[in-house]
Amino acid sequence: MVDIHVTGPAIDRGEEILTTDALDFLAALQREFGARRDELLAARTTRRAAVARTGTLDFLPETAAVREGEWTVAPTPEDLQDRRVEITGPTDRKMTINALNSGAQVWLADLEDASTPHWRNVVGGQVNLRDAIRRDIDFSSPEGKTYALRTDQPLATIVMRPRGWHLDERHILVDDRPVAASLVDFGLYFFHNAAELIARGSGPYFYLAKTESHLEARLWNDVFTFAQATLGIPHGTVRATVLIETITAAFEMDEILYELRDHASGLNAGRWDYLFSIIKYFRDAGSDFVLPDRSAVTMAAPFMRAYAQLMVRTCHRRGAHAIGGMAAFIPSRKDEAVNAKAFAKVREDKEREAGDGFDGSWVAHPDLVPVCREIFDGVLGDRPNQVDRLRDDVEVTAADLLDLRSTPGRVTREGLRDNVEVALLYIAAWLRGLGAVGIHNLMEDAATAEISRSQIWQWVRNGSRLEDGIVVTAGLVREVLDQEQARIVADAEGDDPHIAEARTLFEEVALAEEFVDFLTLPAYDAVVAAESPED
Repeated sequence: MVDIHVTGPAIDRGEEILTTDALDFLAALQREFGARRDELLAARTTRRAAVARTGTLDFLPETAAVREGEWTVAPTPEDLQDRRVEITGPTDRKMTINALNSGAQVWLADLEDASTPHWRNVVGGQVNLRDAIRRDIDFSSPEGKTYALRTDQPLATIVMRPRGWHLDERHILVDDRPVAASLVDFGLYFFHNAAELIARGSGPYFYLAKTESHLEARLWNDVFTFAQATLGIPHGTVRATVLIETITAAFEMDEILYELRDHASGLNAGRWDYLFSIIKYFRDAGSDFVLPDRSAVTMAAPFMRAYAQLMVRTCHRRGAHAIGGMAAFIPSRKDEAVNAKAFAKVREDKEREAGDGFDGSWVAHPDLVPVCREIFDGVLGDRPNQVDRLRDDVEVTAADLLDLRSTPGRVTREGLRDNVEVALLYIAAWLRGLGAVGIHNLMEDAATAEISRSQIWQWVRNGSRLEDGIVVTAGLVREVLDQEQARIVADAEGDDPHIAEARTLFEEVALAEEFVDFLTLPAYDAVVAAESPED
């Protein structure tokens, strides 16, 4: 007897996704892997406590044989050989069509940081992906503009990103407990689309978010193996690209690829979440780990250079793709001066990545696809990638990965205000159900809010001084909050009740005595409460 219950409200066409067989499959995944997932989340807490005691991290001595061994991951499928441009974005219907039409080689179809866990997004995103894979999707805007898939060029290959291991899906219960959100997103997508993707010459491909250890990668590998066997999909059909967006994962790149070697296709550099993870792990390690304004922490910082180059070396040695980070700029339709400055920065970032040996990179807007492609075309030429460039010249130590002291920049009043403003605007939009939000010509997602609030938490706890000598205190942060909240309300065309709620949530995750692991956890509480029927 399968004890599984859906508690979320009815969603248009949800019955096509939440079928009895699909829910039985989710229940099987949860019962097989839910307990292990809980154990690994507890292990994160244990490891963080060890860092708090020692103030450092190092490569694992018990996995030295894996790092030193000669092995490679499984061969790359044909439609993942060329990944020179990848566009990211949520799975709403309009974005799905625009991303597939963008000219990028890959679309990261994001059910994680560029989406929100509102039930309508969880189920609606699956509907849109199912339609897109079957080439049966269109959209008409309220203004009457129509969107349809192009037929005059190849569409982007879909690589779906499920939510991280830390999140529950509280609208689906198995044995009266929430199912792991990772398993819900993966399971529904795999159940409905794996066979269809194979029939169309592609496959079920995934980006794996927030991975913190090779043991978590092993869990994913076991999930893939179980899912393939259960549905009669050949072993090794799944391909996964792991985002190295936690500091602990940076010390286990080889091990992560090894655990996923039958299913691995690459690693990706996730900048904001990586910085957020460093602050989270070393939040009580003193001033050596205090970062300046986030705008000052670029991929050119020594510790970020070490991280990026180690990724390329590791991936290529193992026959995997190395994918660069996000170009988040949104071109302005009105200000060419803004565009010129931003495009110059995008080019600088992409030229550095292509020169370092990355096989492709991310953009957030279709207008950046030709910019990124031009730069990687200049390095790759007719080759699909540069995995054969081994980067044996790269040597990275634990000290290199942790050398935050060499990062240029300062903590400034402008940086404090920017963190407060962006976090307030983003959290308010998140509570409305928007995970990808344009703010000051940048496409922001949950990672931006995380680094913004965690920096403020760190500055307050360390008594950091602004450029004018003023110490960052909780009182100062609240003063800036008052000013920014008032300005946002005054600038808004109408009253947004979510701004006040965002302010409360921001204070909870930025100024509380105890550091909250993920702001999306208390934010999800608010979403579930709002979606629940009133008594």
